[in-house]
Amino acid sequence: MPSEIGELFLSMCRDGAGRVALMRSRFCNAIAPALLVALACFCAKPALAQEPLPKADRILVLKSERKLLLLRDGAVLRSYPIALGPHPIGPKHASGDGRTPEGVYVIDGRHPRSPYHMALHISYPNAADRARSSAAQTDPGGAVFIHGLPAWYGPNDPDKFYKDWTKGCISVGNTAIEAISAAVDDGTPIEIRP
Repeated sequence: MPSEIGELFLSMCRDGAGRVALMRSRFCNAIAPALLVALACFCAKPALAQEPLPKADRILVLKSERKLLLLRDGAVLRSYPIALGPHPIGPKHASGDGRTPEGVYVIDGRHPRSPYHMALHISYPNAADRARSSAAQTDPGGAVFIHGLPAWYGPNDPDKFYKDWTKGCISVGNTAIEAISAAVDDGTPIEIRP
């Protein structure tokens, strides 16, 4: 179907000799941006209505695989692609280091006014993180969340993130964070592995 739309677009922009004449056609110059936006929206993966998940009893984040897994009794309920901080290798050591923590934490709250579409707070720093930071005389940082994308992004979740872009949080798509938030209670353990 997307190739049919592309062919229709090109056929509207051909001149009498059959050449594509995009620059010479006022109609095509005016309509091309709108058609390209419509084509991009048409090709985006739509959010699929999914039945609600059972409650997860654990979250497992595999940083090197860029995956977040929701688990119940050791079985994977669902897997989601993730983006991390810009320095994804190694654990978080200090505020502003752009790293995502590694270790065992819990979901200990929700951020009601997040700039992203929903956010679950991770209990970083734990006692071991604070002790390591104290020994290094650094601030361990905090405010680490599992969150969605900016609200303007809409409901179409990416199949994969091509860039780590958070400040050290774990980002999922907007539909994904809604499902995760519904499936995870405060107090649910989260393990973040390298």
